[in-house]
Amino acid sequence: MSPGILGKKIGMTQVFRPDGQVVPVTVVKAGPCVVVQRKTPATDGYDAVQLGFMEYAKKSGVTKPKAGHLKKSGAEGVRFQREFRLDGIEGDMKPGDRVLADEFKPNDIIDVIGVSKGRGFAGVVKRHHFRGSDATHGSMFHRAPGSIGASSFPSRVFPGMRMGGHMGTARVTVRNLEIVSVDAEDNVILVKGAVPGPNGGYLILRRAKR
Repeated sequence: MSPGILGKKIGMTQVFRPDGQVVPVTVVKAGPCVVVQRKTPATDGYDAVQLGFMEYAKKSGVTKPKAGHLKKSGAEGVRFQREFRLDGIEGDMKPGDRVLADEFKPNDIIDVIGVSKGRGFAGVVKRHHFRGSDATHGSMFHRAPGSIGASSFPSRVFPGMRMGGHMGTARVTVRNLEIVSVDAEDNVILVKGAVPGPNGGYLILRRAKR
């Protein structure tokens, strides 16, 4: 049994359950993946498996060290690869083995990890949901952050102060999402709800840890 699978976000739609309930789902192209490397406590100090998402990649976009690493398992053409821990998961996975969408079943609970959409520079109202000040009565303080610290003591800005800055393009994990449907023939998984990232973004689907 694989601890997870790699995929690509296709988009969102909605499906109907047998009882007529409408469910919003994210369509994920999950796999096919190939086992690129198996790490063991004897050789690497921990038990893990490295998966690669099978997708066409130009040779010019793959460095020679990476190409040699992929060639050992016959995984040429892999562009996106990630590692999954195997703590407490049964099964013997070897380099070259395929991991497909049928590893998962409807009603399975998974965590989905992706990179959120980039929003550029954002102020505190958009980035941290600050309320802002009055819009009338002569207020000249509408969307500014306010005081960020005292001048006499401690005479510095504390780390972690919420301020404007770059928003998005961060690794985001959405936990405990339900798998609504699995199309094993086309390697497509329908996940209930929204997942991080834009359409076409890479995703990590792992079995829920909590």
